[in-house]
Amino acid sequence: MSDILFSPLNINGLTIPNRIAMAAMTRGFAMNGVPGADIRDYYRVRAAGGVGLLITEAIAVDRGGASEKPGIPIIHNDAAAAGWREVVAAVHGAGGLIAAQIHHAGALRKAASSAHPDAPNDEPVAMTDADIADTIAAFGKAAAAARQAGFDAVEIHGANGNLINQFFWPKRNTRRDGWGGSLEKRARFGIEVTKAVRAAVGPGFPVLFRISQFSQEDYLARIVETPAELDIILGALVDVGADAFHASQRRFWEPQFPGSDLNLAGWARHLSGKPAITVGSVGLKGPDVGDLLAGQGGYAGPGGLAELRDKIERGVFDMIAVGRALLTDPRWVEKIRDGRLSDLRGFELASLGTLVTTDPAALQTA
Repeated sequence: MSDILFSPLNINGLTIPNRIAMAAMTRGFAMNGVPGADIRDYYRVRAAGGVGLLITEAIAVDRGGASEKPGIPIIHNDAAAAGWREVVAAVHGAGGLIAAQIHHAGALRKAASSAHPDAPNDEPVAMTDADIADTIAAFGKAAAAARQAGFDAVEIHGANGNLINQFFWPKRNTRRDGWGGSLEKRARFGIEVTKAVRAAVGPGFPVLFRISQFSQEDYLARIVETPAELDIILGALVDVGADAFHASQRRFWEPQFPGSDLNLAGWARHLSGKPAITVGSVGLKGPDVGDLLAGQGGYAGPGGLAELRDKIERGVFDMIAVGRALLTDPRWVEKIRDGRLSDLRGFELASLGTLVTTDPAALQTA
């Protein structure tokens, strides 16, 4: 019997061979923002391990306050672009696909410990109209550079408390100009960024948008309270070029709104009609530190992998994204495909502090 997890999915002309993505995860190993051989190998081994679509760690756009800490990669200078070309070539050589996630940290950045401590903060210090225009242009510039470097897609990071998410979130966005106040005005920045990215990459190139309710500053944060409000944001993003939504939750199995068992990805798929990727503790027992230390490598929510398969079959969402489980076990996808669940390596906290770059074929099973 065929396995829906290993069936292809098409996003704006890009055929992804299976329904498992690697979620973007901040690593911080790019010296001066330039990805080196260790980063190249880190992505290559996960492509060789069967991931359908790799999504890079957040790549900071060309704005002084965009990078929250040293070691965050960039793509807007020649050295960084050359480094990413090496990464892309290695991933393609291993039979994989890779999307560049482009990002501005916003208030998540702590100036003193950032890559550019002298740069002014973009939010919570209110950005001027000129600052906003420059930042929108920087997203377009990064997207164009990603396409030129050979990436297969680009993902706009509008989730988890970064700058775009801050504009969406009424608790953070207290502006009273054209960029804040009503939901439509709070959504305007993300819309303009998406419009700039689409213009930069052209019509035939996949543009993903990562969205969340929560912020790293507040796990109970909500950018919208109802499906109708979410529809306003998603519809506007689709109108200007978003091809798919990567919907971030701490626990992907939790319903997003009362009265329905749909999670955020399910609502994104239902409202927009576009492919949706669900992410949030796939491969972990749970999102809390005690659960992470337990290392439940094969865990996939209360219903397990069978429920994930069922929801993809029923069109609730289209893909799952795996994060921390892939840090420790680059062969996670291959083992799921082959039914070797007992061989899955549980997430190890030490994996956050290093890059596992060993060829998957040489790794010992658990």
